[in-house]
Amino acid sequence: MTGQARESNEGQRRAPGETFALWAAGAVLALTGFLWAFALWPLPTDTPSWVFRARTACFGSASTGLPDASGWLVLTLQPALMLAIVAVAWGRAVAQGLGGLWSRQAGRATLVAVGVALVAGTAAAGWRVANATPPANSFAGDDTLLPDTYPRLNRPAPALRLADQTGSRLDLADFQGRPVLITFAYAHCTTVCPVVVHDVREARRQLGGLAPAVVVITLDPARDVPSRLPAIARQWSLGPEEFVLSGPVAEVEATLDGWNIPRVTDPTTGDVTHPRLVYLIDREGRIAYATAGGVRAIVDLARRL
Repeated sequence: MTGQARESNEGQRRAPGETFALWAAGAVLALTGFLWAFALWPLPTDTPSWVFRARTACFGSASTGLPDASGWLVLTLQPALMLAIVAVAWGRAVAQGLGGLWSRQAGRATLVAVGVALVAGTAAAGWRVANATPPANSFAGDDTLLPDTYPRLNRPAPALRLADQTGSRLDLADFQGRPVLITFAYAHCTTVCPVVVHDVREARRQLGGLAPAVVVITLDPARDVPSRLPAIARQWSLGPEEFVLSGPVAEVEATLDGWNIPRVTDPTTGDVTHPRLVYLIDREGRIAYATAGGVRAIVDLARRL
């Protein structure tokens, strides 16, 4: 048998392995593209709630609609690990398969198309991250400049004594002598809740030396049970002096009633319809202001305490 014939026969014997290796590498790239698109594609407000929940479960949630730290690890490390497995197991077959594709006009066109798609996808992801905004602008607070005549409430704060993410009972009296930002949210919410939690945390950061505490009271005590509070605190990236509170359902509901929080729970989905609301508590433990505004409004009012 001539050398040329032997090479031809060897090429035919390698072809199935090369084909499988190329399909494996292609599947990894396709899955990676799907994951990145699902994690980053802006979702309109009429998107089914299960889509928001699935994205939050897979990639975490943030007020910008982007993945949290664990979500970025899924998007980067998981594809890298799968590609590494393909490279170790079938690296030579992939290289030979790519070489075979490049030797044919149709194969070159396919590889160029894949390359263009990768570049375009990377550019789109970069643009999405650079221009990230809250998941729905309608959920962002109004940040127009507040007038000097903005009403100060100066009314006693209702009772507040619930469990926080450390397992301790937090009492509003614990913060006597310092301001507190109190808001209301729940973990399954993917619209207004992550936005308002982000806003009170960002306002606290901008207030610097004023250093108000942040308290988030759950609106969904049936699901946001005390044992889940540490995970919820991580979901919302809560830091020191930032607390999420829950407790027995009846106790939480009584607390919400005491703070005059309107809410309606959908019995089918469990979703809670509620307003965007932040209370600013002064150093004497009184409600100084209430606002539906965003970071700028919260910071402005906190500096008036």
